[in-house]
Amino acid sequence: MNATIVTVITGGGTGVGAALARLLSERGHKVVIAGRRREPLEAVAADCGAHIVVGDVATSAGAKGLIDEAVKTFGHINNLVLNAGVVKNAQVHEMSEEMWRETIDINLTANFLLSKYALPELMKTKGNIVGVSSIASLRSGYGMAPYAASKAALTSLMENIAYNYAPHGVRANTVCPGWILTEMAEQEFAEAAHTKNTTVEAIFADLLKFVPQGRASSPMEQAKPIAWLLSDEASYVNGASLVVDGGTILVDAGMLNLHTQA
Repeated sequence: MNATIVTVITGGGTGVGAALARLLSERGHKVVIAGRRREPLEAVAADCGAHIVVGDVATSAGAKGLIDEAVKTFGHINNLVLNAGVVKNAQVHEMSEEMWRETIDINLTANFLLSKYALPELMKTKGNIVGVSSIASLRSGYGMAPYAASKAALTSLMENIAYNYAPHGVRANTVCPGWILTEMAEQEFAEAAHTKNTTVEAIFADLLKFVPQGRASSPMEQAKPIAWLLSDEASYVNGASLVVDGGTILVDAGMLNLHTQA
């Protein structure tokens, strides 16, 4: 069996994907990072030597092309991390069909296609898939319907793969991050500040009231649990959803005005 561990990461140019690429490279993985923008991928590759693939994995050709390129380059793949995603916020009655389709295409269909093309290879190596979902898939939020629905469906997809492919030695799990200091989060803060006619700092301060640890996570704090799920240390973890949110989903928002921490 080939001792080289090959890990494919979508959304590898920024945020959690970039942090994971750097972490796994340090741990000896051969890493393939994918995304639609070449420049951020090249910046990460310059740091850690990752192999880059530019393309749209929400298309069958793009998804198959990524897996084929990884196998052509390294001979096999051991891990697939489904990290790429997009947030489109709107109330259901105001949401365009285009907004809905774009969110589902990127957050769900792309991950189905990647899994479809990767699974024959992962069955050979008894490999892993980790889907990066969100606590939005577990709780409701204002205007989050397309994002939450797509992430909940991703979790269900991973659970089904975990069940159906366990006999072939494949594990599939999900991480559900809370707030992370990423490019995507900064964009959300800016949009919310504009809508509410306030500042990004004020939006962020209000947000942290709901986080028991009192801060957002760094991308690396999400990358490390993903790396654990990919490792032999998690060899009996299959079909799990690991919440990494600083305790956010524990909070009863209705009690916040009644009690404050000393």
